[in-house]
Amino acid sequence: MGTGPTPAFAAAPVPDPHPPAAGRRGAVDPVKALMHRHRDLCDRAVDPLEIAACLEAHGVTDRTAARFRHRDVFSLAEEMYARVARDTDAPPPPEPAEAPRPALGWILLALLPGALCAAALAGLHLTEGRTRLAVAAAGVLAVAAAVRTLLRHGPLSPVGWPPSGTRAPAARAGTCWLVAYAALGDGLLGAAVGGGPDGLPDGAASGPWPLAAAPVLALSFACAPAAGAAHLFAVLARRRLTASRGLAEFAASVRPLFLAAFGLFLCALAALLAVCGAVLHEPAGLAQALTLGALLLLARLLTAHGFAHAPAVALGAAAGTETIALASVFAARLPGCGPLGVPVDMLVDAGGPGYVPTLACAAAALALLVHATRTLSRASAHARAAGEQP
Repeated sequence: MGTGPTPAFAAAPVPDPHPPAAGRRGAVDPVKALMHRHRDLCDRAVDPLEIAACLEAHGVTDRTAARFRHRDVFSLAEEMYARVARDTDAPPPPEPAEAPRPALGWILLALLPGALCAAALAGLHLTEGRTRLAVAAAGVLAVAAAVRTLLRHGPLSPVGWPPSGTRAPAARAGTCWLVAYAALGDGLLGAAVGGGPDGLPDGAASGPWPLAAAPVLALSFACAPAAGAAHLFAVLARRRLTASRGLAEFAASVRPLFLAAFGLFLCALAALLAVCGAVLHEPAGLAQALTLGALLLLARLLTAHGFAHAPAVALGAAAGTETIALASVFAARLPGCGPLGVPVDMLVDAGGPGYVPTLACAAAALALLVHATRTLSRASAHARAAGEQP
């Protein structure tokens, strides 16, 4: 759409779905009345798609547009745009711009977390004692800084209407906990079920509190395919938005694109897990890491398109489930509290400590997948970021 959305989007009232009939005595032109309600939007819109997306965001459907004597919202938006252009002698709508090519800057930035994580793991294998602790702390900070920078620049960054800042801390806390659990949670849970742990983690997979390095390394490198999937989905969805003639048509064409991009990311993550497990000579944790990766990608895609509430809830629910599972095992050691640890003990006996994060992340990811499939197939979800895609 050329420029970012204006405050008129947020302040525009929902149009009356029952406009006055044109043939009624004294009745005004319904489209003109609608334009009056959305005067700022019509004056500032750079093309009809911007108007259509805003109308859809405020509840106008193709059925509502029929009451304005139009077959769909797109046709209604075209008339509104044309009337403004005729009345103000504005230039005709600009031709759709070519899809932006991936920028070299964010491509290199997407590879940086994986490179830094690999360097940190190499440092852990080459050091001991306090030096190893310092290397681990420096590695965590470096990877976190690289991921934070990537989430602020490139396809994974919020554009258009930024998400509510009140949800950002909760989402960040949930993400940090889930990633930390991927590295140390299974080792701690397994040791706790057996009566331990007998010591603090030492950065080794064979220690009293084992470190799962392969899933963390694979997830770090997965930032690159995640950014690529987000960019591909945004570009293809924008093309469908330009070519579609109705909201239903656009939604039907975008859903397969979203699922394809999501599937490509999961395939890439599975390959990275296999490679990292083979290189580090340790279990890849395929089920745990795949469900966690799916949850993180879905949460970020929704946040990047301006829908931050559901991701924060899903991340918090998954993190809370893992926390409760760990706490119940330790609480079961208190006098009279033995039954609290029975459910987790049964899960661990059935399939190992990895069952807990797998179930927690899978349930949250499935809920987000259903929500994202519906939400990201709306035209308004993509019109917000038009013209600002990386």
